[in-house]
Amino acid sequence: MSDVAKIIEVVGSSDKSWADAADLAVQTASETLQEITGAEVTHMTATVKGGKISRYKTTVKIAFGVNS
Repeated sequence: MSDVAKIIEVVGSSDKSWADAADLAVQTASETLQEITGAEVTHMTATVKGGKISRYKTTVKIAFGVNS
């Protein structure tokens, strides 16, 4: 584990739930980032069509170790 971490902000999107959108954001980020140590959901929004939520969007801050 690194003593220094970097934090990025990403937005996940899902037609199932905010939790699924957050999970997809972390999964996708983990494809290119190593040593992810944590995630913080900072914002949740949704697209509404026909009086129902059609798309969930979750903003996630992802922390990962920086190698020296």
